[in-house]
Amino acid sequence: MPNTMDGFSMNIEQTNLDKLRSVFPECVSEGKLDIDKLLSLCGEYIDNDFEKYKFEWKGKADCLRLAQKRSTGTLRPCREESVDWDTTKNLYIEGDNLEVLKLLQTAYYRKVKMIYIDPPYNTGNDFVYADDFADPMARYKEVTQQTTKSNPETMGRYHTNWLNMMYPRLRLAANLLRDDGVIFISIDDNEVTNLRKVCDEVFGEENFVGCGVWKRRTSSAMDQSKVSTDHEYLLMYHKGQFLPFAGYKKDYKGYSNPDNDPRGPWVAGDLTVGMNADMRPNQYYDLVDPKTGKVYHPSYNRVWSYAPDSMQKLIEEDRIVFPEDTSQRPMKKRFANELKSDANPFSTWMSEVGLNTEGTRAVYTLFDDKSLFNYAKPISLIKTIVSQVTSQDDIVLDFFSGSATTAHAVMQLNAEDGGNRRFILVQLPELCDEKSEAYKAGYKNICEIGKERIRRAGEKLKDTLESSGLFVRTAKRYQDQHGSLEGLTYAEWEECPDVINAKKEMAAKLDVGFRVFKLDTSNLKTWDATPIENEQLDLLYQRMNSMIHRVKSDRSDLDMIYEIMLKLGVPLTYSVTPFSINNKAVYGVGEDCLLLVCLAENVRPEDVEQMTEYAPAKIIISRDSFADDTAMANAYYILRDHGIELKLV
Repeated sequence: MPNTMDGFSMNIEQTNLDKLRSVFPECVSEGKLDIDKLLSLCGEYIDNDFEKYKFEWKGKADCLRLAQKRSTGTLRPCREESVDWDTTKNLYIEGDNLEVLKLLQTAYYRKVKMIYIDPPYNTGNDFVYADDFADPMARYKEVTQQTTKSNPETMGRYHTNWLNMMYPRLRLAANLLRDDGVIFISIDDNEVTNLRKVCDEVFGEENFVGCGVWKRRTSSAMDQSKVSTDHEYLLMYHKGQFLPFAGYKKDYKGYSNPDNDPRGPWVAGDLTVGMNADMRPNQYYDLVDPKTGKVYHPSYNRVWSYAPDSMQKLIEEDRIVFPEDTSQRPMKKRFANELKSDANPFSTWMSEVGLNTEGTRAVYTLFDDKSLFNYAKPISLIKTIVSQVTSQDDIVLDFFSGSATTAHAVMQLNAEDGGNRRFILVQLPELCDEKSEAYKAGYKNICEIGKERIRRAGEKLKDTLESSGLFVRTAKRYQDQHGSLEGLTYAEWEECPDVINAKKEMAAKLDVGFRVFKLDTSNLKTWDATPIENEQLDLLYQRMNSMIHRVKSDRSDLDMIYEIMLKLGVPLTYSVTPFSINNKAVYGVGEDCLLLVCLAENVRPEDVEQMTEYAPAKIIISRDSFADDTAMANAYYILRDHGIELKLV
């Protein structure tokens, strides 16, 4: 018989236990994991040494339990605040990122290629609230009605509060990363050491990629120590199956072939090493040009890179260039075709990306010269790291989205290289201060600013495609089709039909839309287990009657459909197509009708039989749709005969 969906998110604890059971069945007994046996099978034998290195703080164990606690929330679609709902593959989710990350586990488990977050830095003024271990959804409802709160050092739990906020979120985020995924985290001096330790535990110390140093400003800002802290950090971790960064394409302008060497273009490279004659006596010798007999003396403090025998071999292979002036040093030919890579590495010294002022200016310009958001990250910073680790169809997640710089960067990069990267943004609707310029401009919370920024940035990208790289790409396309553009003026080039069509094509392809979802309690009613006294039997009857219809009265069919999609692991960007079967509303999920959902009343066997014609993998029907258990059983057997699974809500 069909199983019934509940109002909870994915059971992470059970999922992990099932994985371990499949690999180590001998370590699970009566549903419990024997950790000592598991460790011994992995070559870790139990001893009595309790002085092992650990990173601990008060509340850590509770945080882990909180991360694994199933959510009773859901994500409700908000079509009226969205852009291009029917076609976009981007998501903007409004809600507590802890609960949202739980809800995304099934649909986006190991599907995210890159995560970037810019969490609160714990400067004392950040919004760091205490999670409710008993009822996170109730806490979220409470938080959204409050103004932001600070976490001053005088509280005594300064670092602890911040760690308790970050730890469960990073745990959940790690589940969403692909096996070749990478996470980037912006942070400053306040918590960089603690964050590094937490990430070592969550992602694995061996998966640490590097710590980027981003120069955020050029002007000085001295504190009492007369030291100006002009940088921030960017921690980088991969998931396990690490793929190298793209790096930067090498510049071959210095390569040439003046002597027509059959090995191709080359550049002259240094032939010495930073060692003195006492350190490398066998590399301290006079070098003789066999063709001219000219002698080249080495430097005492910088000897030749090769011993005489190796040097002679290079000379015979015509790899040494001897200058006319013996006071100059011979050089080695370094051929372009012998380079191990055509790219230079990504540097952790990030001084060439934009400053903080760029990020602030971008928001300022988009919002008609209004200062709505301070300290936004520069688009160039996010765009740089996205371009380093993602391909054209990858998903980028930011669950501390703030001013939505990540969405802006992803859209702009797609405009530049023709990509189809998708973003998922999550942001708590923190209230704007009533004295702030944002509030005066009509924005009540940060989410409203973020969504409006995406709208405006998308429109601007559509209108100014040349500045976002389309000029270059359409020029190349025209050149490939018609030969050189030489001799054409810019005006003539702009009027070329192929160029015009290419721009229209790229503009139409560019996804600048986003679907908005908002965190809320489940659409399904849950049983109120509060104890009832004997004399309150009428209250018991009320509770029982309220559960006759499981779906809450204020929720729509679409609310239910998207909760079903979340619970069954279907991405929230899949299409939902309404149609009718015997005057009953039915919804197909996915272009190939992956799911078929019917929440109508009085579903009959002939209705179910017609549903099978769409050949979905699963059919989901409300329990309330059947007149009785017999009708439900008939539906089950009809679908079983067609190889279709029936699930109830």
